Amino acid sequence: MLQTSPLTHAQKLPGQLLAWYDRHHRELPWRVSPAAAKAGKRADPYHIWLSEVMLQQTTVQAVKPYFAKFLGLWPEVTDLAAAPVDDVMAAWAGLGYYARARNLKKCAEAVASEHGGLFPDTEDGLRALPGIGDYTSAAVAAIAFNRQSAVMDGNVERVISRLYAIDAPLPGSKPLMKAKVAELTPADRPGDFAQAMMDLGATICTPKRPACALCPFRDDCLAFAGHDPERFPVKAAKKDKPVRLGAAFVAVTPDGEILLRRRVASGLLGGMTEVPTTAWTSRIDGGSTVDHAPFQADWEACGTVTHVFTHFELRLSIFRAQTPKVIVDDGWWEPVANLEAQALPTVMKKAIAQAIPLAFV
Repeated sequence: MLQTSPLTHAQKLPGQLLAWYDRHHRELPWRVSPAAAKAGKRADPYHIWLSEVMLQQTTVQAVKPYFAKFLGLWPEVTDLAAAPVDDVMAAWAGLGYYARARNLKKCAEAVASEHGGLFPDTEDGLRALPGIGDYTSAAVAAIAFNRQSAVMDGNVERVISRLYAIDAPLPGSKPLMKAKVAELTPADRPGDFAQAMMDLGATICTPKRPACALCPFRDDCLAFAGHDPERFPVKAAKKDKPVRLGAAFVAVTPDGEILLRRRVASGLLGGMTEVPTTAWTSRIDGGSTVDHAPFQADWEACGTVTHVFTHFELRLSIFRAQTPKVIVDDGWWEPVANLEAQALPTVMKKAIAQAIPLAFV
C-alpha cells in the first residue's frame, strides 16, 4: 500500500490559520473583512499605512480614536501631506514616540509629491519612503497589495517562537523567526495570513495564560507539546532603566493663560509643545530646583511627576507660579481652556495637571 508523506507546516498550517481567521477575525476600522476581501474589496493603502504607524508601540484600543480623528481631519494621504505640521503634531499628542508623527508627515508629503498620491505597491518601493522600515513595508505590501511578504510584529514573534520552540533569545533570533514566517506565508491571501497571525497572537497566543486549547496550531506547536508555552519568546535580560531628573515650570496669569514653548524639531519629543523645563535628556540630568526657573516669580513647589520613556525614567519636580504676563523670547501664552488642542506630550500633560489639577477636565 502506497504511503503518503505527512504534510509540511507550509502545506497545512496556512490553511488551518486562514480557516480560523475567517471565523474569528477582529473587526478593526482599517481592516477589510475576509468576506469583503473574497468579494473583491481591497484594503486602502493609506488606511493600512496610517494604522500600522500608529500601532507601533501602542495598543489597538489606544489607536482606534486617533485613527478616526486623523481620517476625519485628513481623509486622503494628500490631505495629510498638505496639513500644517503643527496640526499633525497636535492631533498625534498622547500617542507617544513622536518621531513617528514627524515621519508620518514626511512620508505623506513624499507620496503626494513623488508618487502622485499613490503608495508604491512593493516592499522595496515602500521602504524607500521616509519613516517606513522593514516591518511597515512588509505589512502594507501584504495587506494592501497582496504581496507575499513576511510580516512579523511582536504578536507574530510570540506565535512563531512557540510554534517552533525557538530557544535563542530576542533580538538575536529575529532573522530565524522571520525566515520561518516567510516559509509559512502563502502566495494566496498573504495579507489575510499576516493579519491572522497578528490576531492569533493578540487573542489566543497571549503572553500570559495562552488559550492553547483554541489554537489552530495546537497539534503542531512544540511549546505546547513541551507544556511550557509561556517560556517563549526567550528574551535577553533587561537592563535597569536609568533615572533622570529635571524640573518643569507652570506659569499661569490671573486671567488663565499658561506659558508654553516648542521643543526643538530634532531629538526626544522633537517639535512638541511643552511648559518651560530644564535641559534633561535620556543621558543627563537637568536642573531640578527652583533656581532654574525661566524668570523671577513667586514659584511654589507642587510635587513630582514620573514618566517612563523607552530607555529611561524621568522624574520632574513641578513648580507653579501665578504671574502677570511677561514677555518671553521662545514661548507664548495660551488660554488653559485651549490646552487639549495643543501638541502636548503625555509627560507635559502630567506636569501641568500636577500644578493645575483641573486643566484637562
